[in-house]
Amino acid sequence: MQPILQTYPDAGSLVFGCMGLGGEWNAAEISSEARRQSYSALDAAVEQGFVLFDHADIYGRGKAEQVFGDYLSLQPHLRDQILIQTKCAIRVASDDAVGRYDFSANYIRRQVELSLRQLQCGYIDILLLHRPDPLMQAEEVAAVLLELQQQGMVKHFGVSNFGWPQLQLLQSHLAQPLLVNQLEMSLSRIDWLEQNVLTGMPQGANHFFSYGTVEYCQQHKLQIQAWGSLAQGLFSGGKKPATSAQQKTSDLVAGLAAQYQTTAEAIVLGWLMKHPAGIQPVIGTTQPQRIAACAKARGLSLSREHWYALYVASRGAPLP
Repeated sequence: MQPILQTYPDAGSLVFGCMGLGGEWNAAEISSEARRQSYSALDAAVEQGFVLFDHADIYGRGKAEQVFGDYLSLQPHLRDQILIQTKCAIRVASDDAVGRYDFSANYIRRQVELSLRQLQCGYIDILLLHRPDPLMQAEEVAAVLLELQQQGMVKHFGVSNFGWPQLQLLQSHLAQPLLVNQLEMSLSRIDWLEQNVLTGMPQGANHFFSYGTVEYCQQHKLQIQAWGSLAQGLFSGGKKPATSAQQKTSDLVAGLAAQYQTTAEAIVLGWLMKHPAGIQPVIGTTQPQRIAACAKARGLSLSREHWYALYVASRGAPLP
């Protein structure tokens, strides 16, 4: 059983990412066309059985949460049927300050309150700290998270883009176990595999993740969620391959989709889901047809041979 399913049995094997909702990333109002597209995407996600919806306070400069909240207000019964996950702690650049991360208690509380207003709901199921703040005071963070939970604003907590030492430090101050670590993982971004396969080899010296993070999450039952899981459609027709390895991988994905009688998106996502860490891909498309194509990854079981064939094709060289 995947770790998150121990707490939320109905969460599902896929997450619907809401970053594309609400229109352009600017301070403009939500246009009627952006609202129409957002509602269409959410209709498709609900129809395809998505339960866990992933947000962040910065997505669309707040418009992603706003349009989702408006959608919920039109069908309030839906709130009890879904899980809402959002993130905070990234502060975008302004005229008088650079873009930065902020784990201060006041900022976390302020952003949670903002998300609750924008989402038009009484509580958040899972709150993630978006990117590690080098100035994190773990005790201060733990204290404000506990307050948010005790006040009924947030039920559970997790992180995004954390290595295992950062996870270990924060968890040492929390009574409740962290539930999620969201990491960039895809058939295009395979550093998390390379660091293990190349252990002890000169070419394995530079690691994208902190070495051992995937294994730490497995050991401590943190749900790994993969953002960027579709690699912007690189292997499913959304983006043109730029290298021979990418083209070979794209061709292999197409061939396997035909062999398994499924979609290219399902092969790309199914490759992640095959890993024993129980990876939960976050899909970011807002196109109803692609949402349906992604949903076909549920129940797909790639053979070991095909999993390795995709891995080797993506890395562009035989395994050592």
